[in-house]
Amino acid sequence: MAKTNPGRFFEDYSVGQVLQHAVPRTVTEGERGLYHALYPARHALYSSDEFARDCGLPESPIDDLAAFHIVFGKTVPDISLNAVANLGYAEGRWLKPVYTGDTLRSVSEVIGLKQNSNGKTGVVWVRTRGLNQLNEVVLEYVRWVMVRKANVDAPAPETVVPDLKAALDPQDLIVPEGLDFSNYNFGLAGEVHRWGDYEIGETIDHVDGVTVEEAEHMLATRLWQNTAKVHYDLTFRPEGRLIYGGHVISMARTLSFNGLANAQMIVGLNGGAHANPCFAGDTIKAWSEVLDKAETGVPGIGAVRLRLVATKGGDPFKLKNEEGRYLPDVLLDLDYWALMPK
Repeated sequence: MAKTNPGRFFEDYSVGQVLQHAVPRTVTEGERGLYHALYPARHALYSSDEFARDCGLPESPIDDLAAFHIVFGKTVPDISLNAVANLGYAEGRWLKPVYTGDTLRSVSEVIGLKQNSNGKTGVVWVRTRGLNQLNEVVLEYVRWVMVRKANVDAPAPETVVPDLKAALDPQDLIVPEGLDFSNYNFGLAGEVHRWGDYEIGETIDHVDGVTVEEAEHMLATRLWQNTAKVHYDLTFRPEGRLIYGGHVISMARTLSFNGLANAQMIVGLNGGAHANPCFAGDTIKAWSEVLDKAETGVPGIGAVRLRLVATKGGDPFKLKNEEGRYLPDVLLDLDYWALMPK
């Protein structure tokens, strides 16, 4: 009897199926240290316990995207081990900060299936929740993945495409309990720009760039216990190891510090697309567009909706061609909500 697990293929999924993912992970300062070593992460709330306490939190949480990567990584053996590509995200919400000492695990539910016309692959939609040791949901999101079929003759399932929000409503956003920016120190944060200083439609070139190294992206992918074959195995993808999309997300987010240093906490993920593959040697640059602004109901704290675009050196503020397709230099198109002092 075989004891190894080849991973799930498209025909192994059914709508309503619940997947309990191994292996729980206790968060330590090591995650923060490695995250800040891998990315130019400098947002003050995630760098300083004292800054976080001045903002009403008990200590500095780990970066929102570090928590996302931990939860995401758990799901890979069950969802995307045999994936062709991760296609998109929606309805992502950060519900509670994650602190060192918290133990995270992941649970996913299959909410949609659609076989592709070639009969060799299909798209799987899942809603994933990350829970802590108290069984509190700390974050949740939907993603959809293109997955290979092991048996091309397996019958196509009934097509179910979930009805997902194009964007979260501001009332869907959760401001962490106790968060208070009345004592916010703009000097220590690194920039003076408040929520009121940003205009809808404004674009920001984040200026800086980072060239992706093979060793760094593989270290990052291992850190999050992401086992997808396309990130490691050249016999599986001879044209090159595909850079984990989360590596691109974190790099772009941390590059956005230059111009958005006070967009402190990510609280919502409206949508996202990995527009083109990223490989070692590509230089990631980033720009942002202010899509919307909203009140949170908490005094002194505003929400700003941002489009974050990562490119491999193309002209800033150019996203798609005349046919509406992403330009070849665009790596990531991410739409998210962040909290900012007013």
